[in-house]
Amino acid sequence: MAQLRQDHEMFTERETEVIAVGPDSKQAFIDFWEKAHIPFIGLADPDNIAARLYEQEVNLLKLGRIPAEVIVDRQGIVRFAHYAHSMADIPENQDILKELDQLIQES
Repeated sequence: MAQLRQDHEMFTERETEVIAVGPDSKQAFIDFWEKAHIPFIGLADPDNIAARLYEQEVNLLKLGRIPAEVIVDRQGIVRFAHYAHSMADIPENQDILKELDQLIQES
């Protein structure tokens, strides 16, 4: 979350909306977003509805959701997806930004 906050401007420069989806309650998201000054949208998904739609793994033995990075275009088409194997398997922002740059070039 911190790396996304740190590089948020690079995403907005590419007309990209960052949305973090998590299993916490709405109030937990509000509290954390205010405390941490997160500049992008947080979506509470305690019933795993969004997680199921994007096929994000939910594994209670691995402390809940396994991270996923998904780029969805304006038409709602998934253009890139990285489903992590663990909490340590999260792409660097630069890798996601390269994917965005390539998609922008292709369109």
